[in-house]
Amino acid sequence: SIWDHLNGEVDPAQSTGPLAAFCFMTGFMCVPVLLHPTQTNNTHVRSDCISFSAIFVWCGFQTGNFAQLALAIARLFEFTPSATPGAPSLRDASFHKADQQALTSLITFNLGAFIGRLGDKMGNQTRKWLVLGTFIQALFTMAAALASWKSGQGGVGILGLGPNGGIGGSIADDRGDPAWTNTLSFVAIGFMSASLGVQGIMGKRLNTQFTTTIVLTTVWVELMSDPRLFSLRRSVITRDHKLIAASSLFLGAFVSRAILFKLGAAGALGVGVGVRLLITAAWLFVPGKKAVKNEKS
Repeated sequence: SIWDHLNGEVDPAQSTGPLAAFCFMTGFMCVPVLLHPTQTNNTHVRSDCISFSAIFVWCGFQTGNFAQLALAIARLFEFTPSATPGAPSLRDASFHKADQQALTSLITFNLGAFIGRLGDKMGNQTRKWLVLGTFIQALFTMAAALASWKSGQGGVGILGLGPNGGIGGSIADDRGDPAWTNTLSFVAIGFMSASLGVQGIMGKRLNTQFTTTIVLTTVWVELMSDPRLFSLRRSVITRDHKLIAASSLFLGAFVSRAILFKLGAAGALGVGVGVRLLITAAWLFVPGKKAVKNEKS
């Protein structure tokens, strides 16, 4: 029956497709956070007034965000001599927007990962949890897309898709002050981070050669240390799956950047929702574990 099928556990060794798609989404989700247009006018934006800048936040890679918060605290102990003789030294005690966004991402990512603990109750490798968990990721991504769109700071792309109209076709790679500054843009960052938090714990619980679908630093280390790295004449799962993970993340970032140019961040996130839903359906078709027959001698 359908219920029995949903209660059945998937074979992690046969889950390469959905897990590779998770890695794809890691790359895909990080680009809308990194690149977006700064709008100088909410109603009429000329293309030569659009610039793409970074907000210094990786919604999935919390190592950098955590270190950034440490730097923010360290900044409190930095004193700059005043230009006026006899005046006290200056200290930057402000909580910068970039630091606020890093904290938002860190908190919501961990909240998303905590939600992923539902799998411990439902069965981390059961289809019902994998379908539900991925659907939750899709809902979070949808919420991020709507928040980004309504914020007016999520980008409109060259097709002019945005609540305030306008077009934007100039992409700059230099970093400056963050352009996502209002409340709804923070909501978008939070939902994006939460979706990757759920994804991270789901991928981890499957305990496959992918190791993690979020941070690939560990993947690179394990790949370089694989004793069969140069066994090119045969398939090596420990090596090949890690290469698939890295390639999928690279492809996700590439595709997201291309879509971002056309549709803006909100539109790119909307496409991400569709990909999440496809992954949700894909879990239904992953083969189950083969029954192990215990033969008594």
